Amino acid sequence: MTPAFAAPAVPRTRARRLALVFALAGAFAGSSSTFAAPEKWSAAIAKFTQADATNPPPPHAVVFVGSSSIVKWTSLARDFPGVPTINRGFGGSELADSVFYADRIVIPCQPRTVVVYAGDNDLKAGKSPETVAADFTAFRTKIHAALPAAKIVFIGIKPSPSRWDIREKGLKANALIAADCAADPVRLAFLDVWRPMLGPDGLPRPELYLADKLHLTPAGYAVWTPLLAPLLK
Repeated sequence: MTPAFAAPAVPRTRARRLALVFALAGAFAGSSSTFAAPEKWSAAIAKFTQADATNPPPPHAVVFVGSSSIVKWTSLARDFPGVPTINRGFGGSELADSVFYADRIVIPCQPRTVVVYAGDNDLKAGKSPETVAADFTAFRTKIHAALPAAKIVFIGIKPSPSRWDIREKGLKANALIAADCAADPVRLAFLDVWRPMLGPDGLPRPELYLADKLHLTPAGYAVWTPLLAPLLK
């Protein structure tokens, strides 16, 4: 006997269509930050574009983009002698912000290599590792659509003492992005900085961090530099 309150049957074709709609909706929800409009960074981005208008950056350089770990890397010219570098970091930003503004502060530079560091702000804000990985996919897709030969280096999320409580999320995001990069080893590279920044006790080395236990000291960048240098040749 059919229950009195049974839902009407859905035709098989319609059911398949509904399943597809819900699947697509779920996919977009998982990476919704990619499609956000981060207007709060508009002033910082305007400074970059205004500077480019009066002093165009050299083509075929290496563009560094991302959050405060890029902003504070003020020794790029010294750390990578002979490599033209352009710093396009904007502090506090998330990976989705770099996606959103790539066509204004990265692609016009016509770089041969793009180095990106972002993701830990995203995780701290509550985003999932899967969302961070999806935003990286959006970033490299956008860059390669305009610059198909460009190399993209993702500096893995670092192990910050102040964010040690989300370390498992950082490790998972790193693993997902590393797998994505491994699928295109000619144009993509994942740089693991997690393990080199840990001491014998398995904890982040204190001397690599400023007093906020988040941002890097010169010693911290000294760990990153020799790891990254071979990827910029």
